[in-house]
Amino acid sequence: MNEIEVLVRARYPIIYVLTWEEDRVQDMVIDISRNMNKNIFSWSVTKGLAKAGASLQSKKEIVKGSTDPLAALDEVLVQLEPAIYVFKDFHPYMTDPSIVRKLRELAEHLKNSYKTLIIISPSLKIPTELEKDVTVVDFDLPDFAEMEKLLNNVISDIKDKKEIKIDLTDSVRENLIKALLGLTLKEAENVIARAIILKKKLDVETIKIVLSEKKQIIRKSGLLEYYEHQEVFEGIGGLEILKDWLAKRNLAFSEKAAKFGLPAPKGVLLIGIQGCGKSLCAKTVSALWRQPLLRLDMSRIFSSLIGSSEESMRKAIKTAESIAPAVMWIDEIEKAFAGTQSSSFSDAGTSARVFGGFITWLQEKTKPVFVIATANDISQLPPELFRKGRFDEIFFVDLPSKNERKEIFSIHLKKKQKNPEEFDLDLLAEKSAGFSGSEIEQAIISALYDVFYREKTLKTEDVLKSIQETVPLSKTMSEKIEEMRKWAEGRARLASNKGGN
Repeated sequence: MNEIEVLVRARYPIIYVLTWEEDRVQDMVIDISRNMNKNIFSWSVTKGLAKAGASLQSKKEIVKGSTDPLAALDEVLVQLEPAIYVFKDFHPYMTDPSIVRKLRELAEHLKNSYKTLIIISPSLKIPTELEKDVTVVDFDLPDFAEMEKLLNNVISDIKDKKEIKIDLTDSVRENLIKALLGLTLKEAENVIARAIILKKKLDVETIKIVLSEKKQIIRKSGLLEYYEHQEVFEGIGGLEILKDWLAKRNLAFSEKAAKFGLPAPKGVLLIGIQGCGKSLCAKTVSALWRQPLLRLDMSRIFSSLIGSSEESMRKAIKTAESIAPAVMWIDEIEKAFAGTQSSSFSDAGTSARVFGGFITWLQEKTKPVFVIATANDISQLPPELFRKGRFDEIFFVDLPSKNERKEIFSIHLKKKQKNPEEFDLDLLAEKSAGFSGSEIEQAIISALYDVFYREKTLKTEDVLKSIQETVPLSKTMSEKIEEMRKWAEGRARLASNKGGN
């Protein structure tokens, strides 16, 4: 509000406000006009030019013939009294040469008057001819304080209704407000109303309903995938150091942390042997932090049209930031950016430009989008990715130790409705040396197929037989794994405490 008021007072002729919330902006501009003792008019192609707040039925308030954009601009030109003119969704007409010319002439006139033209639009389209006359203002989505005010107003409205239960502790209340961030005020109000209608209460479950609303925003973008919270943090075997590191950063997104001066964590790069829980960590951390999990699929970013890949990356980043706080997961990042070194020869530099835009965003981003990137092949990773400041930490995920394998067997047996206490977990852990977590899971599944076919119950011997029949990746790719371990020494933190083979 302060920025726009300063621009109006400084007689900037045309202000382009980039936002979806035209009503919120118009209410703010009405306050500015009152402070400056100016009239305020509003224009839309359906209603025409009228004093702000005039209803469709108020024919006297609407300037005749002003639904035509050129006629509306002429009306701004001839009016003499100090005023602010708010034009809604005017961007489609800014490709018309006559409109562009009229806006240039109007800009010259407005500089020497007490009138200002404000264009409100969710899409930025400024022709080259108008670049020097138009000032762009990004109107941010509601912040924590505004969302808190909205929630307080809703609670005040429903607190006397006995059929609606309000069960919000201080921590749940803060998490709910954080979940609402990234929505417009209308979207936030609608989703709270939806939760009240569905559950007849406001509690911790309301956060899930809010996150489902954000899923709609992601689906509309077409560039990011929204993952539901299906895994839990306790479902990860081992990786204690990594899990502790992630758990400590849960509180870093709180208002208390912000007041303490603690910045929101940027992200983490997980490097290591495939099948050892890197992707699982990405899926579970969003559940731990109660934030939406977005998967960036690079195959959706790259396009055959020149310039469209770079635009797709910018759109994906903007979408993620629009619903922040959020977790963005990039699986096997080395495959996405493997060709950046030879990009100028292979794809006219497209991969290099997309990668450049991405790492610049990693370094400079201010919105709380936590990036979890995983990689299996270190040799394919561009060296620029390892620069400090782009990720908070780089972890190396090795094969699980004996104790970790024992824990993994217990977790997967429980998932298959089996009692781990009925199995010799120590023996299974010992015989599965060199197995990854996913290979342990597949060994149990394979044994289940065998006993189901024989109409028997699953026993330790059946799982052992399946283990013996499996050739783990640690044998087929032993040289590659040793190479990764040597690289990780001194370059990355270990994700777990090693307690034996």
